[in-house]
Amino acid sequence: MADTNIETDETAELIASNKVEGTAVYDRDGEKLGTIYNFMVDKRSGQVEYAVLSFGGLFGLGTDYYPLPWETLSYDEDQGGYVVEIGKEQLQDAPRYSAGQEPSFDRAYGEQVYSHYGLEYDGE
Repeated sequence: MADTNIETDETAELIASNKVEGTAVYDRDGEKLGTIYNFMVDKRSGQVEYAVLSFGGLFGLGTDYYPLPWETLSYDEDQGGYVVEIGKEQLQDAPRYSAGQEPSFDRAYGEQVYSHYGLEYDGE
């Protein structure tokens, strides 16, 4: 019989995906931008490529989703969330999509997302 009381949500270096989803994302000034909706993982390498930021809308209506390269986020224990070195202004022109209109997440899209944040895309 499996022990269902094993704590598997978080260790010193690892965190379960269900604990990341819903975590707040703040800009460099401490203003909340939104929350992590989900993240996209490379099937072959297992590396997280994007954290998808849920931003705007009310009760899920009119919400937009912004793929952020994983390396743009840093976790701040004091705030209990992720911090990005971008503001709402940079998000206004960022690649995004609405519910039911997910992009293909192919190489061309990856290059578009990464270049918006001044990074080089090295995905498959």
